[in-house]
Amino acid sequence: MAMTESSVHPALWPAPYATGAVEATVTVPGSKSVTNRALVLAALAAEPGWLRRPLRSRDTLLMAAALRALGVGIEETVSSSSAAAPGAELSEGGEAWRVIPSGLHGPATVDVGNAGTVMRFLPPVAALADGPIRFDGDPRSYERPLNGVIDALRVLGARIDDDGRGSLPMTVHGGGALDGGTVEIDASSSSQFVSALLLSAPRFNQGVEVRHTGRTLPSMPHIRMTVDMLRAVGAQVDEPETGGEPNVWRVSPSAVLGRDLTIEPDLSNAQPFLAAALVTGGRVVIPDWPERTTQPGDALREIFTEMGGSCELTDAGLVFTGSGRIHGIDVDLSEVGELTPGIAAVAALADSPSTLRGVAHLRLHETDRLAALTKEINELGGDVTETEDGLHIRPRRLHGGVFHTYDDHRMATAGTVIGLAVEGVQIENVATTGKTLPDFPQMWAEMLGV
Repeated sequence: MAMTESSVHPALWPAPYATGAVEATVTVPGSKSVTNRALVLAALAAEPGWLRRPLRSRDTLLMAAALRALGVGIEETVSSSSAAAPGAELSEGGEAWRVIPSGLHGPATVDVGNAGTVMRFLPPVAALADGPIRFDGDPRSYERPLNGVIDALRVLGARIDDDGRGSLPMTVHGGGALDGGTVEIDASSSSQFVSALLLSAPRFNQGVEVRHTGRTLPSMPHIRMTVDMLRAVGAQVDEPETGGEPNVWRVSPSAVLGRDLTIEPDLSNAQPFLAAALVTGGRVVIPDWPERTTQPGDALREIFTEMGGSCELTDAGLVFTGSGRIHGIDVDLSEVGELTPGIAAVAALADSPSTLRGVAHLRLHETDRLAALTKEINELGGDVTETEDGLHIRPRRLHGGVFHTYDDHRMATAGTVIGLAVEGVQIENVATTGKTLPDFPQMWAEMLGV
């Protein structure tokens, strides 16, 4: 399909403006959330394992580099189907990582970048290492809360130096083992606090019992993902979802099995492409969309259908079709908060107001996403009001301008979606999409047929 670009300052990326309906098949890379959880579990296993079709992005490469620094072997190969274990689902020529566990040790330094999964999932792993492990990262990482993990690990027997900040930089003094036991945490600001403790718990001497004490718990699908992946490597997990005590998770001590795992496509990263079909009244196919998944991005099927599209899960993948109209929505996004920027972008182009609720925790993500979305959409002529726990969006005619990203990948893709319908939108630092979606500008251009 055709698109137009304007001449802009070279530091800015001109978001392609669509002059017709999108018609495309877009193959989305693997899930960051699954890849990084799988790396941690494979590193803690009693035997080597394989990750097939892993995501190669800044966040996953930071996780791999950190585990290598602790002594884990990670070999990156392009595998043929003959290299796969019996029953493994791997297309010929697919990329694979072989993870070879070994004794975890320091001294080492871990660069977390601004990856929540790295800064929160690895301190419990470091507590199992022999020696000091220093954690540092991007300036924004210093502002993101880690107290839920730090305080819990201290209760479970770990020694951590953070100068009382409850955030980076810090040093975990690994003792080669961790007692484990029962711990209470308030994970209201991030479900990753719970996942971080559960992932390493099979290796704790007593396992772990995590009791969430806060009023809310965001992004529950990510905790379900953690539990499912733990069970897949042989761990015994009691959880609220299967009749356990509310807000309590128990993991028994056990060996972690090495597995051969094929990583699902990242459904949250499919969002801008599905939004393109909705915004342009077009049709986009996402191959390999799973029939069953714990990924939050699966909620897009229902949310974007309510906003004016339709979808069908076929042998070719998820087929999503826009109707040519976009409707506002009133929706609680507490379980799928990472989808908020893309939904807000579509809502700014709708024919009626929208209210996005349950996402106060987004103020603590890569940036304060609620403040950033309000500011950037309003500076394009929009009418967005920040509420206590979300956004209220009243559609107005938008105009071109610079859409700032604050080094936040989901801000960049949100601005790009708006640019499909609003000529002259320029994305500042589109390269930040490399955090979870490498080559996004090229994928976007290919979708548009450029």
